[in-house]
Amino acid sequence: MLKYKDPRPVDEVFRALGDPTRRDLVERLSDGPATVSQLASPLDMSLSAVVQHLAVLESCGIVRSEKVGRTRTCRLEPVGLGLAEDWFAGQRALWERRLDRLGEVLADDVAADAARLAAEQTAEGPSPSPSRGA
Repeated sequence: MLKYKDPRPVDEVFRALGDPTRRDLVERLSDGPATVSQLASPLDMSLSAVVQHLAVLESCGIVRSEKVGRTRTCRLEPVGLGLAEDWFAGQRALWERRLDRLGEVLADDVAADAARLAAEQTAEGPSPSPSRGA
């Protein structure tokens, strides 16, 4: 089993991405930086609700925002998404090893079955050939 020094950061990333609105915000930010107003415009919720969603994404390191004057611009922060990517890579490696081992066990079983079948056929002796013209 994979062990992490502190599982909370990756847990927070997955908790943040567990909400469909936040996933939508992340997908739209993947096209490039956007203002809070731009992110909020297609959503059927208040601007303050969008700000709360962005705050969750910012708290776990997925999004970074910067305020210039009255405009707050958000952008993706690769480090936060890197936590999830690293977790998935570890899981993929773990399951690849497990499936490789399962393949080896199954191949050994097939080889053992084939050897057992060959031994049984040898023990029975040659099959009698059908007689011609009786």
